[in-house]
Amino acid sequence: MTAAAPGGVFTAVDPARAPADGPAAFGADLEPATLLAAYRHGLFPMPAADDYAGAFNEARYEEAVAAGGIALLPGPGHADPYALAWWSPDPRPVLAPDGVRIGRKLARLLRNRLDWWTTADLAFDEVLAACAEGREPPWLTGDLRRALTGLHRLGAAHSVEVWEDGELVGGVFGIVTGPVLSLDSMFHRRPDAARVAVADLGARFAAAGGGLLDVQWDSPHVRSLGAAPEPRAGFLAVLAGAAGGAAGTAGPGDPGGEVAQLETGRLPAARLAPERPRGPRPHGRPHPREHRHPYRNARRV
Repeated sequence: MTAAAPGGVFTAVDPARAPADGPAAFGADLEPATLLAAYRHGLFPMPAADDYAGAFNEARYEEAVAAGGIALLPGPGHADPYALAWWSPDPRPVLAPDGVRIGRKLARLLRNRLDWWTTADLAFDEVLAACAEGREPPWLTGDLRRALTGLHRLGAAHSVEVWEDGELVGGVFGIVTGPVLSLDSMFHRRPDAARVAVADLGARFAAAGGGLLDVQWDSPHVRSLGAAPEPRAGFLAVLAGAAGGAAGTAGPGDPGGEVAQLETGRLPAARLAPERPRGPRPHGRPHPREHRHPYRNARRV
């Protein structure tokens, strides 16, 4: 088979009918245009870490591929198609861009002790490298990192960096497709720095008109961030609406819907933890700081 144009290679994949907990397709390539088309189609890549992992994919899923339940896509002639899987889980964990949970303890630290600052798109390659460190299986392969760097140059991939005294202590990166930002990976070198990075990226995306954060894989951790499972059909409808029903057909530089332009400047992380308003005190009850000892002002007889 000959490879189709990168923007149209996923037209053979119907993510709405893909397995809920298995890959939707194998094959294709990791060119930036192909990668962007996949995200517009509701898919994200999981490259095999090595030849053994590719052989395992073939052994496990070849019957489903033969039955037509999983698509096998055209790609480079020399490549093993089972070395590259494309996923679209059902349900899909999502949350509002301004809905990332910070938590009271972290909010107090940001307001009172942690002198953290954030930037966007200042150190994209450093964030990619940090997210790849020590991950098992190592899905952020060299080919995928090169494709993500290409998307960053096109303005479709973004990072947020968290800084402490000039040191990069946390970060996150993701891909924008219209009103959706798909979070790929995060890291931390200080407790909760990854959570701050996600909240900051969400805040910047919301300010730019973004509508939804896609967290891809459900887990207790993403639930703690505020994500909730959305049926895949609803998530795919958002993507299809953003691209005018033509998701997966545009080429690089054509975002398939307005790509948000994020504020990239240096901002204080403390802005993510505004002061909690104090409720009214019950009538006649003194403020704790106004408490008086019952004998402090008594006259001695």
